[in-house]
Amino acid sequence: MGQAWGFRRYGGPEVQEFFDRPDPVPGRGEVLIRVDVAGVNPLDHLLRSGLVPGLDGGRPFPLVLGMEAAGTVLALGEGVDGIEVGDAVFGFALTGGGTYAETTVLSARNTARTPVGLSAIVAATLPVAGTTAVDALDQLGLPAGAAILVNGVGGGVGLAVARLAVGRGLRVIGTGSTAKRESAEAVGARFVDYTTGDVAAAARELVPDGFDGIVDLVGGTSLRTVAPLAREPRNVIAVGDVSVPDLGGRVVERRLDRENLERSARLALDGVLTPTITAVHPLSDAPAALATVENGHTSGKVVIEVA
Repeated sequence: MGQAWGFRRYGGPEVQEFFDRPDPVPGRGEVLIRVDVAGVNPLDHLLRSGLVPGLDGGRPFPLVLGMEAAGTVLALGEGVDGIEVGDAVFGFALTGGGTYAETTVLSARNTARTPVGLSAIVAATLPVAGTTAVDALDQLGLPAGAAILVNGVGGGVGLAVARLAVGRGLRVIGTGSTAKRESAEAVGARFVDYTTGDVAAAARELVPDGFDGIVDLVGGTSLRTVAPLAREPRNVIAVGDVSVPDLGGRVVERRLDRENLERSARLALDGVLTPTITAVHPLSDAPAALATVENGHTSGKVVIEVA
């Protein structure tokens, strides 16, 4: 038996609870891990709220929160290649296993070995934020010297995009609330505070000729405000707003396979994709960890240290 943090019905924070559960049994193509660190993401509370059907993998309640983790392999399901019991790994729990728990199952094809020299805390941030940043910038394919706007730069994904873009030699401008300025500037982005006036005008003043690319992490009205700043509409890449094609832009094309995880890990080892980790909580403090992300009161990445 192991402790987990999850929910027995869809709803708000009031449905969350701790409970004990037997160690999951890995099915075909899955690995059972002892969780060392779990990443915290906005998708976690969206899943709990029932707003993203299908992410639970069809599993019955109670469901465990969390989609990414780093840990040690305890057992293998059938058909798993390239991973052995005892390996340090990181990856996605895409089949609804949840990661805010002492043990969980990950999809083997969405799991990679953690390279020597990379901590579990860093590895646990890469499946969502790290690979999203790689995917968005690869999709844009901008040359060094191009100007990119990161709309919503202050979160875990936004800072990862900004840091990686700077590493690729791009001119990076990021938008966010006042509290996000320090973290954005720390990764090399110029900052536009959307709480102090016309964000589009302020961004245009920095890049009068228009942006070669925009990566949007906010969506909605904010996306529609900044999208006209792009020189080419198709170079507006939205991470969460699936209506972006109405503006001529594109939704980020996600690659969740082992190869992309390994690539993100190499970039992190090289210091090009080092995450901005702003809070590390114990599992007993999981409610506060998720609340911080759900309320939008944090910059960078929040993780839960389990083991």
